[in-house]
Order: sequence, then structure tokens, then C-alpha cells
Amino acid sequence: MPEKVLMTSEDISRAIARIAHEILERNKGAEDIVLVGLRTRGVPLARRLAAKIQSLESLSVPVGALDFALYRDDISELERKPELQGTDIPTDIIDKHVVLVDDVLYTGRSIRAAMDAVIALGRPQSIQLAVLVDRGHRELPIRADYVGKNIPSSRSEKIKVQLQESDGIDKVTIKENQNVKSKRQR
Repeated sequence: MPEKVLMTSEDISRAIARIAHEILERNKGAEDIVLVGLRTRGVPLARRLAAKIQSLESLSVPVGALDFALYRDDISELERKPELQGTDIPTDIIDKHVVLVDDVLYTGRSIRAAMDAVIALGRPQSIQLAVLVDRGHRELPIRADYVGKNIPSSRSEKIKVQLQESDGIDKVTIKENQNVKSKRQR
């Protein structure tokens, strides 16, 4: 299966705009919202959401970056220990509405680890989840509150999100990944 483009730059921009509106609607404005991007591609997505919210509400929303590597449940199984990139959250999260932002929601394990990392920083009023792509295949009971696009996929397919900030282009693609076998096949 050749690589297929699922979202163009324009599609990504529209998804960001829609998610920003949904965040504002659900939280009745931008007060007490903190956007926290999951490293790596969640961070620029969080910054884009903050810019869109500011253009709509004329209010600056704090944006942080979260490194949840030490909270992963597969750390002992990894061949290499995770490279720490650091957490930088510029404001207190206690009693705030923390919106975790990530590029792809898959099994839910990264989000579980990210929630543990956030709670270790303080007790927010709520933790919400915004993702650009939800591809299904959950292993934990986690769902996104805000989704740019639902993309049903098989476990053997790879969804690749590319962003201008890190890759020089905005697009989401899918292709067959012959090297990936599910745990049940190993």
C-alpha cells in the first residue's frame, strides 16, 4: 500500500480551529485553561491551539510541554532507556482545566502515562484530551474529548503526522508498515 495523504495542511488548520472552538465552548471561555503538549508533536499543536484561542478570545492561554517518559508502563521492556526531554509548564495547574494535546491517540498508554505525570505536578480541576488523529485500537479505557479526525486503521498500518515546526510540512499520511507485528503475532 503506497502512502496515502489523509489530512492536508488546510485540513489540519481546520481541525485546530474546530478543536479551539470546542475547548472554549466546553470550558465556557479560556479562563483557567492550560494547554499541555505531549512531546514531541503535541507541543507545536498545543501552541497552535493557544494561538487560535487567543485570536478568538483575546486572552493568552499558557502552553506547557510534558515529558512523560518516566511514567510509561513499558519502560522495563525498552531496549534503550527513554531520552528525557524535560517538562516545562509555565504556570501552576492546581484547579485549572488541563488540556493534554497529542498528535495521535492509539492504545491510550501514552495518555495514561501523561495523566500520571500531570497529577504528580498538582491536582487540576479537570484533565481533558485533544488529539489531531484518533486511530482506534485502545488498550485502556481512554477517549479524547476533542478529535481533529477519526481515522480507522489496522494495527499493521502506520499513521505519520508531519508538522511544519518539526518536519517542514503539514500533513497526515497512512501506509502499510510491514515491520510492525502485533504483540499477539510475536
